[in-house]
Amino acid sequence: MIPAIVLAAGKSTRMGRQKALLPLGAGQTFLARVVSTFREAGIEDVVVVVGHEARAVIASFDANPASARFVVNHDYEKGQFSSLLAGLRVVDRPGVVAALVTLVDAPLVLASTVRAVVDRYRQTRAPIVR
Repeated sequence: MIPAIVLAAGKSTRMGRQKALLPLGAGQTFLARVVSTFREAGIEDVVVVVGHEARAVIASFDANPASARFVVNHDYEKGQFSSLLAGLRVVDRPGVVAALVTLVDAPLVLASTVRAVVDRYRQTRAPIVR
């Protein structure tokens, strides 16, 4: 199994508003698009790490037809690495051979790209595939 971790815990200080909640058209947010892309690519377990404005981000996702699990990183102010560790703690279990990781502010990645990364990993078993 290869789960996905979406890092969406930051304050988005340079953006000035929560990136996960930014509209992307057709009623979708950045977060909704990222999760939908992973699901379309066949990723069964998508974990979203939230922190700053966690309740608002989770609430915005409630109406989304795609499913995801949420984990709150209470140490999000320590940086992205703390969010990555929070996500890895949730997905680390027997049967998990790798994990996909993305930032919430990369919503235009295609499902075909996700599938290509997973296929490349399965062919090479390389420790990092991008």
